Amino acid sequence: MKGSALSYIQLVLIHALSALAIFAVPFLSKIYALSIPVIGFFIVYRTKNKNNEVLFIAAYLVGVEVFLRMTGGNFNNEFVKINVIFFMLFGMIYSNFSKYASIYWVFLLLLIPGILITSTVFNPSIDIKKLLVFNLSGPVCLVISSIYMFKRRILFSDLQNILVAMGLPIVSTTVYLFLFNPSVRDVVTGTQSNFETSGGFGPNQVSTILGLGIFIFFTQLILFSKSKKIMILNGGLLLFITYRGIVTFSRGGVLTAVAMIVCILFLLYSFSNAKGKNKFVFVFILTGFMAAGVWGYSSFQTRGLIEKRYANQDARGRAKDDRLGGREEIMAEEIRNFIDNPILGIGAGMGKEVRKEAFGYEVASHNEITRMLSEHGLFGVFGLLILGITPFVLYINNKQHLYFLSFFVFWLLTINHAAMRIAAPAFIYGLTLLSVQVKIPEKAENSVD
Repeated sequence: MKGSALSYIQLVLIHALSALAIFAVPFLSKIYALSIPVIGFFIVYRTKNKNNEVLFIAAYLVGVEVFLRMTGGNFNNEFVKINVIFFMLFGMIYSNFSKYASIYWVFLLLLIPGILITSTVFNPSIDIKKLLVFNLSGPVCLVISSIYMFKRRILFSDLQNILVAMGLPIVSTTVYLFLFNPSVRDVVTGTQSNFETSGGFGPNQVSTILGLGIFIFFTQLILFSKSKKIMILNGGLLLFITYRGIVTFSRGGVLTAVAMIVCILFLLYSFSNAKGKNKFVFVFILTGFMAAGVWGYSSFQTRGLIEKRYANQDARGRAKDDRLGGREEIMAEEIRNFIDNPILGIGAGMGKEVRKEAFGYEVASHNEITRMLSEHGLFGVFGLLILGITPFVLYINNKQHLYFLSFFVFWLLTINHAAMRIAAPAFIYGLTLLSVQVKIPEKAENSVD
C-alpha cells in the first residue's frame, strides 16, 4: 500500500512537471499526443486487453484532450475521439461485447436519414464531409464506447483507477493554466467567459474538463485517501482544480461538478448504515468549508466579479437579458427547425448553415438535445430516448455502481451547455453502462453478459 501511495504521488508530480516542460517547449505537446496512442497500442497488444487496458488508455486520452488542444498538440479536433473509437474497437477484438448492446447499433442507424439528407445538399461553399465529421464524431464515439462497456464487469476499485487515469492529465491542464496566467486579478475585467484564465483555449471546454477533475479528486479525497499524506495531496488538488475551474468564468463545468458531487454524496449516504451516516456529517462539514474557502478566494482574486457572473450580471451589477450566454436564441431556432421538419429534420450538421442564413453569421450549437431534434427530427427523438432510458434499465440490477447517477448527470448537463465538442461526455456516458461490483466472482473479470 505504501508503494502504491508513493507511485500515485510520483504520477501526480510527473504530470505537473510535464505541464512545465510543454509550457517551456511547446513542440513537446505534439510528441506527447503521438506517444499516447502508440504506447497504448503496444500495451493492449501485449496484454490482450486482459484487464480492460483499453478503458484506462481511453480514459487518459479523454483527460488529456483539452490540454493537448490548448497547447497545440492535437493533430486535428477529432484526434482524441478517433483514438477513443479505435481503442474501444481494439478492445472488442480481444474481449468481445454484449449481444444486448445492439440497442446502440439501432441509435447509429437512426442517424442515417439525417446523413442522407445532408449528402443530397449541393452547395460548393459547404464541405459536407467536414460538416458530418464535426457533428457525428461525438455520437459515434458515444456509441462505440457504449457497446464496449455495455454490462462489462469491473471492480469498483478499478473504476476509480480509470478515473485517476483521466484525472492525472487534468492536473497537467491545471498546472499549465497557472503557468499561462499566474495572476487572475490582472486579466479579469468583466463577467464574460475568460480566455486568459483558460489557457487561451475555449473556456467552456476547459471548465468542462476541470469540472470532471473536481469530481475525480473529490472522490479520491473522501473514498480513497488511505493516509494523511494522500489526503493532503488529494485535498490540495481538489482546491487547486476547483479554483481554476471557477475563474474560467464558464459556469457549466463547475455547476456540473457540484451536481455530480451532490449525487455521489446522496447515494453514499443512502446506502450507509447508521455508523456510516454519522461519519458523513464530517464529510459534509469538510465539503462545506472547502467550498466556502475556494469560493471566497476566487471572489477576492476576481474583485467580486465571480459572484456577478453566477448571478447573471455584468460588471456593473446589471442583470443580463439572457441566462445562457446567447444559447437561448440558438435553442429556440433549433426547436423551430424541428417543428418545421418534424420527421427527417434539416439534415445532420445543417443547423450551422441554416443559422448562417437566419442570423447572418455561423454559430455552432451548444446543445446536443435540440441539435438532434433539429437535424434528425423524429429519428433524433427516438435516439435520445434510447440514450436516456437504457442506462436506467441497466441500473435496476446494478446498484453497486455508485457513480452511475453522477456520470449520467455529467453527460446530460454537459451536452446541454457544451454539446459534444470533446470526447468526455461520450466516454463518461459509456461508463454508466458498466456492471460495477465491489468484488467480482472468480470467473473472468473482463467478461460481458
